[in-house]
Amino acid sequence: MTTRDVLFALLALLTGASAVLSVTSRQVVHAALWLVTALGALAGCYLVLGAEVVALVQVLVYVGAIVVLVLFALMLTRAPIGRSAEVDNPLLARVAAAVVAVVGAGLLATLLLAVVGGRTVVVDATGTDQARSAAQPLARSLFGSWVLPFELLSLLLLAALVAALVLSRAAGRSESSSSIDSLDVGRRPR
Repeated sequence: MTTRDVLFALLALLTGASAVLSVTSRQVVHAALWLVTALGALAGCYLVLGAEVVALVQVLVYVGAIVVLVLFALMLTRAPIGRSAEVDNPLLARVAAAVVAVVGAGLLATLLLAVVGGRTVVVDATGTDQARSAAQPLARSLFGSWVLPFELLSLLLLAALVAALVLSRAAGRSESSSSIDSLDVGRRPR
């Protein structure tokens, strides 16, 4: 067993454990943070396998965009941070979800064993294999000439999300203050 195998096994274990914690966590923000850990460890698995472009896309798209979107959605909807009886599922629903997850994992494992079997896949670390040379033009295009528009688009999305947050908070404050003004609470007649 090589160092790569041990590192991959550790990252795979971290990915699986944090994914389970993400799904089973009863606090929404903690679930989102465990999702960050799972997606980051998965990017590490891609790095160990020699797929640097896929790992970078994993970090940019999933960790950098999807998780930020989830956290902004949590802020905009004012979801409860701690435990809440409103969002807890009953025990039967959790058991059914666990059964579906185990069956899905079993089907995936069966499919992978049927396709790959006992064969070993060798990753060439020198960069001369065919898959790496086929991905280089895409990587140069995506992270060369298109990196600036990609980053500007992400900044535009971030600005739109922050503006939506500010507008939703301002609209909530103005509605509550106008409803208090219409009640004439605490005012003395002149």
